[in-house]
Amino acid sequence: MRPLRPLRLSLSIALLTLLGGMGATAQESRLPDIGSSAGTLIGPVQQEEYGRMLLAQLRHYNYVLEDPLIDGWLQSAGNRLGAVSDQPRQRYTFFMMRDRSINAFATLGGYIGMNAGLVLTAGSEDEVAAVLAHEIAHVTQQHVLRGVERAQRDQIPILLGMLGAIAVAQSAGGSSAGDASMAAMAAAQGLAIQRQIDYTRANESEADRLGIRTLARSGYEPMAMATMFERMQAASRTNQGGERERAPDYLRTHPVTTTRVGEARQRAEQMAGNANVATSVTWGQAPPRAPAEGAADPLGTASDNAPPASDLLLSGNPLLPSSLRLPEAGGNGPDPVQFGWAKERLRVLSANTPAEAIREYEQMQRAGQLTDAQRYGLAVARLQDGRGAASAATEFAELLQSHPGDLWLSLGLAEAEERAGRPAQADRHLDSLLERMPHNPAVALTYARVLVERDTPESGRRAQAVLRPLMRSSAEDPMFQRTFARASEIAGDPVRAGEAWAEAAFLSGREEQALVQLNTLKKRDDLDYYARARIDARIATITPVVLELRRQGIRDEDLRRR
Repeated sequence: MRPLRPLRLSLSIALLTLLGGMGATAQESRLPDIGSSAGTLIGPVQQEEYGRMLLAQLRHYNYVLEDPLIDGWLQSAGNRLGAVSDQPRQRYTFFMMRDRSINAFATLGGYIGMNAGLVLTAGSEDEVAAVLAHEIAHVTQQHVLRGVERAQRDQIPILLGMLGAIAVAQSAGGSSAGDASMAAMAAAQGLAIQRQIDYTRANESEADRLGIRTLARSGYEPMAMATMFERMQAASRTNQGGERERAPDYLRTHPVTTTRVGEARQRAEQMAGNANVATSVTWGQAPPRAPAEGAADPLGTASDNAPPASDLLLSGNPLLPSSLRLPEAGGNGPDPVQFGWAKERLRVLSANTPAEAIREYEQMQRAGQLTDAQRYGLAVARLQDGRGAASAATEFAELLQSHPGDLWLSLGLAEAEERAGRPAQADRHLDSLLERMPHNPAVALTYARVLVERDTPESGRRAQAVLRPLMRSSAEDPMFQRTFARASEIAGDPVRAGEAWAEAAFLSGREEQALVQLNTLKKRDDLDYYARARIDARIATITPVVLELRRQGIRDEDLRRR
């Protein structure tokens, strides 16, 4: 990991504190009425931009754990929940943080981050989904936006104030820049947090309530929220780990209490009872009568605008007629085997080094026989370590006998075969996977990385061909852009390489560098009409972003030193 520079690090911390932290505040314990002014404070485009800025800054400092298999698993679980949330048309972006503390947060634009430590603590995908559902509720109920709205009424322009803190740090100069920045932010944060603290409990209660309902709609286990809270509570009492295992104060936005656990359990039990009644309704029958006016809502929602509970239980979607009962969105429910792979892969990728991960598994092995998931994790650690490719290949092959056709194991085996000096076998596995799943990002990126490592023009062109079907769907993935850039370089395609490198820089919080790279690329005399048009379009898009950052006093520190 590159060393953290105080100026841009303070931007990341401020964004997490002021945006992510506000995800745990609310004004009222009810659904927003139609006339709420929160949505007029910052438009959807601006919200998306703030969320993108946060994610870019986190990527810049390597806080985000980028892995196509993990990303695909997390996004799939999140999309399954988002599709049956109160705002199914909202775009959600889920990303994994490599921090091993137990936390998650939501911010503007539907951006939801989850720490690796939370998955390592969870006992099932249902429990991970419970946290995601809770954060999705923060988004659908506009809790972040409401917090900004209240702050604005108190004349604390939090978002611009955060950027102003960066300008203060710049004007201070020298080694005091970091201290000045943090002092300015602390002053703004202190008043903002004091004004919001009275609303935390109500906001969290509402997110729990709606999150449990989303879990039920999506086919996950509603009781998982209570069991996950219990795990968090136990971990907070016993965890005395190292610096990486302690949750930073600015991310502690979701306190867990015994009362909160009990309420979550009670709501899940109530929902299970009502679901049992609903399952007796068959096609063509009229739905049960809605609760009488003033009667308790069995789903625990306190909203006059919400559909009747019976409608929600029957259709599973508030946009469908109550008499129409569709299959559960989750089909047969989450795959416990895949959750095991994801959890152990995260254990390896979130460790400080592969060697440390190997030592973790050796400790587990001394305590008892490893599970299949733990054997997978150990094989991934050996593969990442670079000295155990042959033993990793053997482990993956043995696991595939018990789990034939499994994608995670098949990709691991292909990578191990390549690293063990058996490229023909690696190609055979990867060609088979690509034929089955030509648009799967994990397959395409793994194959392209294997080809790029061979560093020949032929392998570069093959890598480009493998990645091209994902050009549109993976355009906002910096990992894809970096891989495509390197493939284009060794294939002898400098223009495409330059465009992709610039895009990767932009997505990783280096907007000014991206603009410089594009303007340099534009000076080439071998650009055709289409390449020039693409480059001009990106320059036109990125220039206003860079100008706004400069207006706020934010400059790329590497470019300033040149």
